[in-house]
Amino acid sequence: MTQADLFQELKSLGMPVAYGEFQTEQQLPFITYQFAYGSDLMADNHNYVPIGNFQVELYTKSKEPATESLVQEKLKELRLPYSKVEAWLPEEKVRQIIYEIQLIGG
Repeated sequence: MTQADLFQELKSLGMPVAYGEFQTEQQLPFITYQFAYGSDLMADNHNYVPIGNFQVELYTKSKEPATESLVQEKLKELRLPYSKVEAWLPEEKVRQIIYEIQLIGG
């Protein structure tokens, strides 16, 4: 799966999606995603398989299990294992859910 494929799949959830950040104010809920770091498969001084670690970030006004479930089911459907971290951002008054995933070869 490529980064472009990931974008299209996230858009299919019916929420605004952007890489990194939006240039305009968005209504909640919305999703951002971004490359976090690489952990390519390497041997013999060569990068054999590119592995990109991405963060898919869901922003909601409050705890929304149904919305989280939409994102999680999409990641499962795409066979993208994830780890999940949650935080309340008091300055913005939003809940942030970060799903860490890997795109292999894309």
